[in-house]
Amino acid sequence: MTSLYAQRRARLAARLGAGGIAIIPTAPERPRNRDSDYPYRHDSYFYYLTGFAEPGACLVLDSEGRSTLFCLPKELEREIWDGYRLGPEAAVATLAVDAALPGTQLDAELPRLLENRRRVWFPFATHEGLAARVEGWLSAVRARARYGVLCPAEQADACLLLDEMRLVKDAHELDVMRRAADISARAHVRAMQRSSRMLRAGQDVREYHLDAELLAAFREEGSQFPAYSSIVAAGANACVLHYRADAAPVRAGELVLIDAGCELDGYASDITRTFPADGRFSGPQRALYELVLASQKAAIAATRAGARFNDPHDATVAVLAQGLLDLQLLDSNQVGSAQDVVDSRAYFPFYMHRTSHWLGMDVHDCGSYVEPGEASEASPRRDPLSGELIAHRPSRILRPGMVLTIEPGLYVRAAPGVPEAFHGIGIRIEDDAVVTEGGCELITRGVPVEADEIEALMR
Repeated sequence: MTSLYAQRRARLAARLGAGGIAIIPTAPERPRNRDSDYPYRHDSYFYYLTGFAEPGACLVLDSEGRSTLFCLPKELEREIWDGYRLGPEAAVATLAVDAALPGTQLDAELPRLLENRRRVWFPFATHEGLAARVEGWLSAVRARARYGVLCPAEQADACLLLDEMRLVKDAHELDVMRRAADISARAHVRAMQRSSRMLRAGQDVREYHLDAELLAAFREEGSQFPAYSSIVAAGANACVLHYRADAAPVRAGELVLIDAGCELDGYASDITRTFPADGRFSGPQRALYELVLASQKAAIAATRAGARFNDPHDATVAVLAQGLLDLQLLDSNQVGSAQDVVDSRAYFPFYMHRTSHWLGMDVHDCGSYVEPGEASEASPRRDPLSGELIAHRPSRILRPGMVLTIEPGLYVRAAPGVPEAFHGIGIRIEDDAVVTEGGCELITRGVPVEADEIEALMR
């Protein structure tokens, strides 16, 4: 594994340009309350280059490929309280870096490492106070100008380089993501079955019961964390996009929307399923569900190498627009044809988010959604709802190894003119897709999506 991270560092070093140097810190520990921190989670960029999960560390890499790691020193007394530390002495061999020093020497050593460099790269706007620290280090370099020392004249955003590297996943990353997806799929299955089992037994079911089932499944199979705060939304709560699992009752005859995924070895999964709490869809519920599923199938068919990132969203919206007219959630006398619905965004009250986002080390992973070589080709257009003038740029061309979610939805709140049979129904279906030459590989289908299969599973 150390060779994998060394290869990534070599690739980054080659992109720094002559005389370039990069500073990549990990995340700090965050206090939760008095004498207690939040569970520690490393910085994704740092981990991508090192595989090192301890806090208090920073990687410095120059364009010649020389890497220096600053990390917590060995301190046996602290290890009694906080656990094992690798320490600088073992870091060189363990992490295949060229040099390792205690983090306490960072401020003293950085000016020396920055001397006579042309450009310093670091992640912009991701680490509070980092830019000010870089300025301090550069000031110390500049103070030695009378000794013939040159100070870097340029600063650049390391995210620009690392985002492009992380956007296309390698074989190791895809293996971990498939395993994370499998764990999450089995967790969803367990939550579905617990809902119907408890309701059949006449028990009081709450959203937190299903949340607990997810968390147990994640940890029992070796996942370190949920990839994000799980959404477990019963009934009309599903119409709140970022709802969090709470104490609301899960009732027979209502739907439950679960948006949850685990993080495994630094990589996220992201699955949403909507199911009848007692295992049986009603007529209106099934009609809306089948529409969302049809829109997802259209999006999946549009996801392949050579397509654009926006293509799955456009395919989703086309299906939803026609379906909203067919189900009389939109009145054709007021909004016109399906194409008119798309052009005016009349679907927005029922579908207000995008269909996809990148997925990887972060659940909303890094990477530009604009094709880099076409970023200057901006065409102004006016948003039909807000009236805002938007610079429309060509969206990203999909390439093999990119990973994105495909997650259409419909959210029907009680409102004038909306058929009462659909009030309070929120549905989203989300899968994780690896782009391939001929299409895409759905890595989250260990949990079913067809309505009949969901009902069979819950029986």
